Parts: sequence; C-alpha cells; structure tokens
Amino acid sequence: MGSCRAWAPPELLVLSMWLWVSSAGPTHPPGPTLRVRLAGYPRKHNEGRVELFYNDEWGTICDDDFTLANAHVLCRHLGFVAATGWAHSAKYGKGVGRIWLDNVNCAGGEKSIEDCKHRGWGNSDCSHEEDAGVICKDERIPGFKDSNVIETEQSHVEEVRLRAVVVGARRQLPVTEGIVEVRYKDGWAQICDEGWGSQNSRVICGMLGFPAEKKVNRNFYKLASKSQPKQKRREDVGSKKRLFTERQQLNYRLHSVSCTGTEVHLSMCAFEFYRGNASAACGAGSPAVVSCVPGPQFATGSAHKKKQRQQQQGQVSPPRVRLKGGAKVGEGRVEVLKSSEWGTICDDRWNLLSASVVCRELGFGSAKEALTGARMGQGTGPIHMNEVQCLGTEKSLWSCPFKNITQEDCKHTEDVAVRCNVPYMGYETLIRLSGGRSRFEGRVEVAVGAGTGDQLRWGLVCSEGWGTLEAMVACRQLGLGFANHGLQETWYWDASNVTEMVLSGVKCTGHEMSLSHCQHHGSSLNCRNTGTRFAAGVICSETASDLLLHAPLVQETAYIEDRPLHMLYCAAEESCLSSSARLANWPYGHRRLLRFSSQIHNNGRADFRPKAGRHSWVWHECHRHYHSMDIFTHYDILTPNGTKVAEGHKASFCLEDTECEEGVAKRYECANFGEQGITVGCWDLYRHDIDCQWIDITDVKPGNYILQVVINPSFEVAESDFTNNAMKCNCKYDGHRIWVHSCHIGDALSEEANKRFEQYPGQLNNQIS
Repeated sequence: MGSCRAWAPPELLVLSMWLWVSSAGPTHPPGPTLRVRLAGYPRKHNEGRVELFYNDEWGTICDDDFTLANAHVLCRHLGFVAATGWAHSAKYGKGVGRIWLDNVNCAGGEKSIEDCKHRGWGNSDCSHEEDAGVICKDERIPGFKDSNVIETEQSHVEEVRLRAVVVGARRQLPVTEGIVEVRYKDGWAQICDEGWGSQNSRVICGMLGFPAEKKVNRNFYKLASKSQPKQKRREDVGSKKRLFTERQQLNYRLHSVSCTGTEVHLSMCAFEFYRGNASAACGAGSPAVVSCVPGPQFATGSAHKKKQRQQQQGQVSPPRVRLKGGAKVGEGRVEVLKSSEWGTICDDRWNLLSASVVCRELGFGSAKEALTGARMGQGTGPIHMNEVQCLGTEKSLWSCPFKNITQEDCKHTEDVAVRCNVPYMGYETLIRLSGGRSRFEGRVEVAVGAGTGDQLRWGLVCSEGWGTLEAMVACRQLGLGFANHGLQETWYWDASNVTEMVLSGVKCTGHEMSLSHCQHHGSSLNCRNTGTRFAAGVICSETASDLLLHAPLVQETAYIEDRPLHMLYCAAEESCLSSSARLANWPYGHRRLLRFSSQIHNNGRADFRPKAGRHSWVWHECHRHYHSMDIFTHYDILTPNGTKVAEGHKASFCLEDTECEEGVAKRYECANFGEQGITVGCWDLYRHDIDCQWIDITDVKPGNYILQVVINPSFEVAESDFTNNAMKCNCKYDGHRIWVHSCHIGDALSEEANKRFEQYPGQLNNQIS
C-alpha cells in the first residue's frame, strides 16, 4: 500500500492546488514546457492566483496591464478551453517569492505566456499586493492530458462533511457529530483516525461552521463500523444510543493527518493519501469521528435555553466584536468596541488567521475569506486597530497583537470584513421563487410540514403586511443577498401551479435566518385576498445602499428661530408645523423652530433610489418641486423617558448628490425633473435654512430633552443596515436658547453607554463638557 505526502506549512494562509504541465508535455494537443499552477484560497479548481515555475523557483505575475487575452493564454496552458475573467490586487491572496512577469501583453493566440510581450523575467516594480489571478471556463480541452489532472485528483481535498450515524440525528440540523468524510470522485471517503487529535477536530469543526470541538467516545462508533452481527451490535450498544446497524463499506482516502489547529481548511494540514487498493487500509484504526460545539445562533435544546437565560440575567459579557453590512449570516464588516465606542479595523496585514479569530469569537467556524478595501461597505467613526497579527489560537481579537493608528494612517476605504464558515441548516430548501424574469425575483413559495413527518407541501405567502423587512429575510434565506423590493402585488407568471396560501401574518425584524423564525399566524391562516395576485413577492440584489446621518453637523448647526406665520404658508400646507399651528391667528404671530442641517451619506454598496418611479412622484406647487418619498426623515423631541413632545417630518424634497468623495462622480440631481437618488460615496445636504428642515417647538416647555432624527423610518427603501438610521442628541432648552450636544448614530455606542445616554439627568447650566 503506497502513499504520497501532501504538505502545506501552517503559516501558509492560502490553499494551493498544484497544477502543472509535465516536462514531457501532452501528446494531444501539444503543450508548452513552462510549468503553471493556480494557487490561493478560497477559490474553485478553475480559478486562482497565477504562479509560474521559472529558474527553479515559483513566482507570480503582476496585474499591471493585465488583460483577458493574457488570461486566455494561461487558462489554455492549464487545459481549460478559455478564460471567463481575471482578478487583480491579489484577490486570491498575496503570493511569496519572486514576481516573475510584469506588463504582460498577449494577443490571445500564443501557446504560452512566455511567448507574450513583457518586461523580462524578474523585472518588475510591483509588490505581491498586485498579484494577478485568472478565472477559467470550467470545461477541459478535449484530449488534453498531463500530470496535472492526475495529481489534482490525487492530492486535492476540497469538500468535507460529517455523516451522522445515530438514528434521529440524521434529520436534525445542524449535524454536530459524526464520521468525517471527504469528497472523492462521485462519492465520499473516510479518514483513518490513527494519530487523530483535537487539533484536527478543531480544523474540521471550523470548516463546517462550528467555533470549537469537544471529546467524543470513539469506541462507541467502532461498534457501527466493525463487521459484527447485527444482533451482537445491538447488545453492545445497549441503551446508550441506537445506531444504524446496516454494514457500510468503508473507503479510506486519507491517513496521518496532522493539523496545528489554526488552519482554515483541511488541505492546509499535513496528511497522506492512500493509493491503489485501500481495502486493507487503516488496519489498527477506525474512521475519524468528530464532535463539534455549535455557536449560540445554531445551538438547540437545553444548551440554547441556558445561553438565553445567561444573557437575560446579564451573566454573558456584552460582545466587543460585531459584523455589519453583510447580506448573509456570518459575513460583514468587522467592528470592534473600544472606550464604549464602536469602530473599524484597517486592512494592513489582514489575513485568514485574524479573520478566523473573529469568526470563532462570534460563534461561527473558521474564515472563508479575509476581505480588504471596504468590500462590505465603509464604516464610520474611529478606526481602532491596524496591522492585526493573530496566531489563530486566540479566544478574542483583542488578544492579538495590533497597532493603534492615527487618522493619517488609514481611511474607511480600507475597512476589513470577513466571510465565515457557518453550519448547514437547510433553510434554502424550504423556500423558492417562481415566475420571475431572473433567479433574483419572483413570487415567494414556502414549504410547510417540515419536521412533522408529513410530506412537504409548497404554498404561497399572504402579502398583507409584507414589506422590506420580510423581503430581507426571504432573500437571506434564499442566499440571494439583500432585498431590493418587497412586493404586495405580484403579476408573475404561475410557473409552478402553486395557488394555495399556506402562510399569513408574517412579521419580521429583518435579522432572522428563515421566514419560519418570524412571527406568523401558524396554521390559523388569516388572509383577506387569497388570489395569487396577492401573494408576496421579492426582488433581491447582491448589494444594497446604507444611509446614515452626519451627526456632528447637526450638533454644529442647531439653533432656534422665531419665524413669522406669514412666511410659513407652504410649510403648513406640507404639514411641517405642529397641530396647534392650525389654531394660530394667521398671518399674525410666529412659530418657534429648532433648525439644523442634515447631511445624509450613502456608505453602502448600491445607490439609494426612491421606491416610487418618476411617474408617481407628487408635484408640490407651493415649493415647486417633486416629492419622490412622502416621508424621508422623522424629527422628534423626546423626554428622557421617551415621551414624544414635538415631532416633524420631511418629505424627500429632492434626493440628489450634493457632494461626493474624491474620485466619485455625481449621478443624481433634481434640476429639470432629473433622476433622484444618492450615489455610493456621495451625500445629500439639507441646509438649515430651507423649509421644513426644523422641528416646531412652540409648545415645548423648558427642560432637558433628546433630539432624535430617523432616516427612511418606514423602511420604504431597502438598506444593508437599518440599525444606523437613527441619530440622537442630548439637548437643554431654557425657553430662549437651546444647547445640543453628544450627538451620535444610534448604534455607535456600547449598550452601557446608550443606557447612560438615555438616563441622562440633564444640564444644570449651559456648560457642555
């Protein structure tokens, strides 16, 4: 029984799949002698960072002047029919060693990349942050044969699963304990447990979305794998657990697995493959068995209830790390809590080891991707960390070495993000879309009867009360990103012949993983309109906008104005004054207004567009402009206990790009009935001196209050994050003047700091510390 050694050093943070063309070359068609491989992690087998073996050393290609023609040459060199794309800026991780080629310019028909024009071997002015990658079409050149195909099949471990063998556990998700199996050809193979340790189990659990491993009784599983009579095995198991007693032929694939525990993928560990006839393999051992500890979001039964009790009793310390702006569970921009204020992390030296510490700390598995360059949107506020360098064993990101930074070192365009491995829950199998023009839209159909033993039955969702928050959950469950629209009337083609309503009264907070986790009527359906036209529908999108208010500007520009009534007719027409204004002696007298500017930024990854199309915008003759949203912001004055004493609202007089960040072009303006919206990286400024940019405080008595501004309060337009749409300030009003201070975005502070803010006793004088 032979074996071959496949080893990757533990400090290597990318998974390399070795692809090369043998020096003898293929016989049909003829191939070049230059050795090429695709490397990097995470990726599929037909994509990755390009590495060339030249002068007995592996090196990379710089992305300067890289084109699709270059990618075509490289992909054909590797046995694929063509390239479908290429990647820049070390998308698949930074390589090591030499950068062999720069300014490569292929026509597209060359046999090898060395036949293309370039600056010369080893002549480059690039860093590994500019390593080029390719995405090849997943179709092989007919007859293409080389050692690459055989070696890839022999040495690559891509997919891993746990096979539950306990009766009942097979139906329960997530699967947390079972025999470890790796994908092999069209089936699954086992790993020999000789020398298996907890570090190996930690890596497996991390890949499957679990933060930790626990000990398992391997002797118990040997009963299921040995060739014993069925009756004998039943007697041995006794009353402990009931196993599947049918004999399963074992097919061992790996042995001598040795992980350090910090690897994000089994392929990064040292191991050996069985070759040839492995029927006599693992003579003294058994299949490797792993038991994992699920994170709080995925825990079931008593463990889940215990965690909930601890949280309610305050026994669990509040989190110091969170994810924001991600479409799926377990992904998002990384934010950390320091001095009671949430901030972001700069992406210098950000890697999979540090990302995995974040993921495990949050109750997920190891990291799939360590994202840089604000790929999950830009954060706000301080940047707390830079050059984070975790070993991978830390329990918290705060235990890792890092540098404190100044504002000159980093900008929010360099905010880091992660994508974590999460347990498979099967939620996407219980929902589908039908009748849409693309897979991202359609009428929502859900499967009911899961877990009852009955056969699943597909049906429609009643659209009464269906909105953006419900659509967000549906799109997340489908794995299609964010919600663009939640539709209460659907005119889609009846593609599936499903006409029965099976779910009604759906009400979500927007954070649930499945529609079944939202409030609903259960089996007691209550839907006035049961026709398919009134079934709920969604339009999903991979990206979304994210609006937030520039809090310091509100604080800097707030002031009081006594405005004569004869100047407020238009404002009264648009309901921008308090209800007592109707009883005033028009046009004599005045109203007292708290005025301030509001600057609304779009920090998301998609433009913010009004829900209504231009055809349904409302023209207001008095102010001579169109309203694309009836209520764009709410303005409130609240007492410290939350009682509303004054309120205002602002229609979207005009959503446009007032100013943009450097390098971002304005796209929206209101002049000449132009398109309305806010571009990513731009902001819309409502100056303090325009109509309705105020709160009417004529009837407010002197005292200490909270000023609250909420953008997009009715969730009319989908965003990636609604928790940052509110801004709050403390204010003191003495009957003549007002002091506004401590303005902040609603989710910018810790829970403890927010409680202190809301319990603020008030100002005794006008000295704001």
